[in-house]
Amino acid sequence: MIPSVRIGLFGLLGSGNLGNDGSFEAVLGYLRAEHPDAAISVMCGGPEIVASRHEIETIALNWYQGEYRTASRPWAIATKAMGKLVDIGRTASWVRKQDVVIVPGMGVLESTLPLRPWGFPYSLLLLSASGRLVGTKVALVSVGANVSGHRATRSIIGRAARLASFRSYRDEPSREAMREMGVDVTNDRVYPDLAFALQAPSEPVVPRSVGVGVMAYHGGNDDRARAHEIYESYVDKMTKFVAHLVEDGRPVRLFIGDLADHQVVDEIMKELDSPLISAADTSTLDDVMRAMSTVETVVATRYHNILCALKLAKPTLSVGYARKNEVLMAQLGLGEFCQSARDIDVDGLVGQFTELESRAEELSETLAKRGAEQTRLLERQFSELSATFLPMGVR
Repeated sequence: MIPSVRIGLFGLLGSGNLGNDGSFEAVLGYLRAEHPDAAISVMCGGPEIVASRHEIETIALNWYQGEYRTASRPWAIATKAMGKLVDIGRTASWVRKQDVVIVPGMGVLESTLPLRPWGFPYSLLLLSASGRLVGTKVALVSVGANVSGHRATRSIIGRAARLASFRSYRDEPSREAMREMGVDVTNDRVYPDLAFALQAPSEPVVPRSVGVGVMAYHGGNDDRARAHEIYESYVDKMTKFVAHLVEDGRPVRLFIGDLADHQVVDEIMKELDSPLISAADTSTLDDVMRAMSTVETVVATRYHNILCALKLAKPTLSVGYARKNEVLMAQLGLGEFCQSARDIDVDGLVGQFTELESRAEELSETLAKRGAEQTRLLERQFSELSATFLPMGVR
């Protein structure tokens, strides 16, 4: 009897980032539909959450449970260092059991937010190196990338990418970034973000309602000294924009893209204390899309909040923190409706929002057409993955 194919999924999943989990759920849905006999295992940051949510075999990404907390005491530093060594064997052992390991989307090759080279980049390098060592194919699928300004981070990310057997990127700038970091991208393809493969729900829309996606934004790697100042400025200006909407009598629904964003939601609601403001109760990207389908227009910061709105063909305004936000908006035909989260012009934001609403019907039609094309392209990529890695069901 031919054994079923063994497929591993790898990443910071179940750790609170709804965008990461949404990309994972898109790939899991494809595998369960097209390869129902596959034995699936997940190495991730939140194994208990992923296991309970999807009834699937999981293993922790790191041996040391405090991996992503800052270690200051000597014993914590020593334990964290020991964990790096232990993870070499743990990762190789898990990878050896798989026929192919898929890294489902996410910004695994980028450093647009604060990132330590010996955190997730190191884990990704262990994955790719283990795959080369034991003969398991590693596929980086629709991932995001940028050129890191930190030498160690850039070196680790570049090496991890080079060792992978398959690479595709969610946009052309990501592909170009890896080329600049010395990766041969000749055979690498560009496909849409995996979340475009999720089903789009349809709920009754509340008239004149606005969805506002917020983020606990502290700047990037080079902004650690000013992180609190950047955060306070962002929250203040987003609060002023929400206040403008409330003064206009509009129902506002606040959205998050990561569990850390709850803090911003709480601050805005406490400051304005209005019955017109509510917070969407979401724990998955599917929850976000379902709640977002009830609003007319969206203003958001996190990449996957914006993606959800575009997927739903909602007129959308991006208050973004990275170039990927602008690229996504341009791809879907809304490139002119962007601002920077670092330096928000509240009056300008109000003006852009007014124009956005005045062109709502036209923009929604454009989004529907371009969104359908994104879904078709992802179906093509899934077919390519099946043909490349899973044609016989065994290695």
